[in-house]
Amino acid sequence: MITLDETFAQALRRDWRSVDLSTADRAMLAYVEQVTKDPRQVQPATLDGLRRAGFDDRAILQITAITAWFNYINRMADALGVGRGPA
Repeated sequence: MITLDETFAQALRRDWRSVDLSTADRAMLAYVEQVTKDPRQVQPATLDGLRRAGFDDRAILQITAITAWFNYINRMADALGVGRGPA
């Protein structure tokens, strides 16, 4: 979903669970959160839930890759102090 609705975007950032989303979007965001917090906890049943929500294996791979990339980039930026200004 692409939106220019800043109120909606802020609500998503605050707590995506409180926003009116499709079943597929909820399943995707729950998976993204799990991959971000503890990817070792992803089980076959987790992936089956994504499939039931309408995602095929290619989409699941894309969601996983994008999530991992954002986590990587954010950790690199945090470690290097990007955006913090001079030490």
